Amino acid sequence: MLDKDSQIQENIGYITAIQGSVVDIRFEDKLPPIFNELRTGEDGKLVIEVQTHLDEQTVRGLAMGSTRGLSRGQAVFDTEHKLTVPVGEKILGRMFNVFGETIDGGAELEAMERRPIHCQSLPLERRNIDTQVFVSGIKAIDLLAPMERGGKAGLFGGAGVGKTVLITEMINNMVGRYEGVALFCGVGERCREGEQLYREMRDAGVLDKTIMMFGQMNEAPGIRFRVAHAALAMAEYFRDEKKQDVLLLIDNVFRFVQAGSEISVLMGQMPSRVGYQPSLATDIASLQERIASTSTGAITSIQAVYVPADDLTDPSASHTFAHLSSNIVLSRARVAQGLYPAVDPLASGSNMLTPQTVGERHYKVATAVRRTLAEYEELKDIIAMLGFDELPENDQKTVLKARKLERFLTQPFFTTFHFTGMEGRSVELEDTLRGCEKILSGELDDIPENAFYMVGTLEDVLDKAAKMKEA
Repeated sequence: MLDKDSQIQENIGYITAIQGSVVDIRFEDKLPPIFNELRTGEDGKLVIEVQTHLDEQTVRGLAMGSTRGLSRGQAVFDTEHKLTVPVGEKILGRMFNVFGETIDGGAELEAMERRPIHCQSLPLERRNIDTQVFVSGIKAIDLLAPMERGGKAGLFGGAGVGKTVLITEMINNMVGRYEGVALFCGVGERCREGEQLYREMRDAGVLDKTIMMFGQMNEAPGIRFRVAHAALAMAEYFRDEKKQDVLLLIDNVFRFVQAGSEISVLMGQMPSRVGYQPSLATDIASLQERIASTSTGAITSIQAVYVPADDLTDPSASHTFAHLSSNIVLSRARVAQGLYPAVDPLASGSNMLTPQTVGERHYKVATAVRRTLAEYEELKDIIAMLGFDELPENDQKTVLKARKLERFLTQPFFTTFHFTGMEGRSVELEDTLRGCEKILSGELDDIPENAFYMVGTLEDVLDKAAKMKEA
């Protein structure tokens, strides 16, 4: 039996086939449109989303939950609308699933306005074309791969290189720095990470400006595939109705692709390159093209992207690259050296890093830093074979400067204080530029390179050097 709210539905179909999460349903009266929400099962709790029309009377749908207990001939009710989520001020500080139900153990939400999770992307004439730098407070990112307000930044890296840590640090830094709303979307998240993030946001005092939405790792592929669309519906409300800036964090885009791949197999589609779904480019574009800015509000997106086997040519990574204005690549080699955040200065980049956008000074400093680090990379083989002392004097100076720059671009994080015991630091762009200029000019040649490791500003470097001298 369905509850009273669901009994008003008139369009009823009957299940004809069940294959895993895929359900075929025959309707006598009217065929439900694509993406319509259908309900069946005990009390109408199981949601099925229409994926395709097989013929004039049959639809193929994707179950957003377990199909255990379903049988052929069972009634299915068409709700005559798409999946919806609640929007409004009251959703701030709460945690949701893909259906817009609270999962944080708090009080239930009262009746609220709801919006469909499927929307068209903004037309070009409504989009904002101004470019502004979005400062994160993280030195390596602000200097070498500056993010764009209203743009999309990707954090690329394999397993265990610090993507989730970097995302939680950005939430911590930015909710205080920017007047707006932070929306965290966990696609295929581990429940441990979700619970930890919730506690960190609460302890940092920023939970009242944060919304969290999770499609957990153990849930049906349909849930993991749609949770990012549901989060975007909430973000678009704050951008369009409240005229606010929204910081949208997605962890992890690869699991979104993975869920789409699972659905593709279930729907009987022929796999494409490396086993991905043939609609990979379309699936990613349908999500990314909705992340846009207007003249009154911006959605700035930071997305973690797992890179299978650290291979940046993998289709899931290369298709995502095309949509981003800033690419932050995390390196396993830097993790091995203890350089955190493990941002690869040579592989990372940004469309914003031009003299017209960031200014002549920032552009020149970033270019000089990258050139110095690239020269050091080339000299590493010679050092390994012949030793540092065999290098010409100019090359020796380059190597020493590069090692100091590498260490200066590390910094302690607020969200890792419990693990490292080091107080976190958020650094202004001006302080980052000043510190790099001093290192490149040779003014800090007499300061040991260890003084540059895990500090914030240039003043911290000098304080640490003085303490090392006393010791």
